[in-house]
Amino acid sequence: MRLAIFGATGGTGQQLLRQALDLGHEVTAVVRDASRLPAELRGHLDVAEADVMNPDAIVSAVKGRDAVLTAMGARHRGPTTVLFDSTAAITKAVTQAGTRRLLLVSASGLAADAGDGPFTRYVLKPLIVQRIFRHNYADLAEAERLLRASDLDWTIVRPSRLTDGGRSARYRTARDLNIRGGMSTTRADLAHCMLGLIGDDTSIRHVVSVAS
Repeated sequence: MRLAIFGATGGTGQQLLRQALDLGHEVTAVVRDASRLPAELRGHLDVAEADVMNPDAIVSAVKGRDAVLTAMGARHRGPTTVLFDSTAAITKAVTQAGTRRLLLVSASGLAADAGDGPFTRYVLKPLIVQRIFRHNYADLAEAERLLRASDLDWTIVRPSRLTDGGRSARYRTARDLNIRGGMSTTRADLAHCMLGLIGDDTSIRHVVSVAS
């Protein structure tokens, strides 16, 4: 497949790059600063150096792609609109380019539901996690809202707390529901899950939770 990946210099983004290349996909990394990409990967990628917040600057990077994956994220816990602004730009560019498939990394901490155990649902998430990351989650919620309102073939992927561990022998997923006991997700598992969801039409317009 021909893929465009945003947030390619981050931990999840680099996992997406490596695994997509291993699978033989043609990958375009859309970045502000190409020098931040791993040197050993640059020769195997198409690199589009552009302002990812400017839809006109990224249309060519997403045109003709089978799917666009975004792993953008804020680097601090303060007030931010990074996720909303980047999702708005990417959604507009993808629509203008005529590309349909878009997958967005979100976070399971954003919502507490029946998939969580009682402690996580009523104490851990609302009283601790969602307070600590309130600015990030507010940004994520707006990004999700924007994507849900589009007519694209979107999938929102919600990992639990991200770690840098490798691929696990087995990870769990759930659709439109959190995962009980799913306290962490390796970035390698998240990337593997996202790449597998690209061709899964049953995941279109759904939230998929993933936990290692």
